[in-house]
Amino acid sequence: MTTPSSCIAVVDDEQAQRELLATALRSAGYSTLLCADGREALAVAPRCNLMLLDVRMPGMSGLEVLEQVKTEWPSLPVILLTAFIDVRDAVAAIKAGALDYLEKPVDIDELVATVDDALGNANRPPRSETILEMPPYVVAESSSIKHVLEQAARVADSNISVLILGESGVGKEIVARFIHDFSSRRALPMVRVDCGTLPDNLVESELFGHERGAFTGADAQRRGQFEAANNGTVFLDEIGELPLPVQPKFLNVLETGLFRRVGGSREFHTEVRVIAATNRDLEAEVHQGRFREDLFYRLNVFPLRVPPLRERPDDILPLADHILKDRKLRLAPAAERLLRAYDWPGNVRELRNAMERAAILANGSLILPNDLPPQLQKPSTTQTPGSVLVGNMVEIQRRAILEALEKTDGNKTQAAALLGISRRNFIYKLRDYGM
Repeated sequence: MTTPSSCIAVVDDEQAQRELLATALRSAGYSTLLCADGREALAVAPRCNLMLLDVRMPGMSGLEVLEQVKTEWPSLPVILLTAFIDVRDAVAAIKAGALDYLEKPVDIDELVATVDDALGNANRPPRSETILEMPPYVVAESSSIKHVLEQAARVADSNISVLILGESGVGKEIVARFIHDFSSRRALPMVRVDCGTLPDNLVESELFGHERGAFTGADAQRRGQFEAANNGTVFLDEIGELPLPVQPKFLNVLETGLFRRVGGSREFHTEVRVIAATNRDLEAEVHQGRFREDLFYRLNVFPLRVPPLRERPDDILPLADHILKDRKLRLAPAAERLLRAYDWPGNVRELRNAMERAAILANGSLILPNDLPPQLQKPSTTQTPGSVLVGNMVEIQRRAILEALEKTDGNKTQAAALLGISRRNFIYKLRDYGM
């Protein structure tokens, strides 16, 4: 069992990362010492049982700290943290004495499991988990979406930025609302800004407000959403659409809490929790020069990936029932089969639209196959091959993952490399397949 003497030094120059890791470790029963640089890390090394060490820091790098730690305290286990996985760096780190390394953004469950294993607590009894009482607007039957919500509940009461990733229509806004409602800010405002629907010339005014006469049509002073949500939560939907000229000002608000209204000189301060969501690949947007790298890393402290509906079929019928519950309608078994067989490229949004259409067409209290949209009513000879193909692909991927783990004696990093995917993607696959 973990004892109070199990102390972890968390070494990272980014305060948000230190707080996130410390929160996760404390919830697992460990005490922590937080260090902002290599000198602080060396000062606390004699007092800790394990060190989590960022590789890239100003001043002494993580590898330099590792070398000195292994010289003076050779028995102290060190786990490296890096956002820039490089095979040569990893080999050098292991040769220098690192026990393991984790890729940023760090997966909380993987972090705790790695620390447990390093300190000999891998077989300890699992800590008691609080059973989440789901709010009425949440439907979660599949293990993958339950995992997302468990992670969301863990981070809810911190001030850490959360980036919600997923295809259009998967329910990212529901996850954002869940985080707000599970936080200490629940009684305060949560405001939503859809960056994808605002004209570029109005985004800054929407976020930060404007003074009277700041531009044509600004007939009165107006508060922005950051001002309106003070002490609450700002949810920025489709953050990938945020115009490039506005991004530095948004980054400044994240880092300092300070902003000016458009056309004004007075500086305002706001204290808000920021949750962002996108269906874009922000790393690709960074590489193509459409999204600032520093803003991406500032937002990507705690990413949550919401799986598409086709990857969580156990949620399809419960979601359909939830949508229909106020209409006192139910699905015929044949209609249920069609819903489960369909791939739902539009995700939960498409399912909602399908149920609302069916509710209008239904005669009586039962929804029949003919009440469903045409794309769901394709003959089984047309639909079955696609369904079989999806099922086969899932099984093929499961087998490939199991074989890779077997060949690497359970080493996730090596198994991911064997499959030609990132370690992070490999972890996601394990979760999605309930492995």
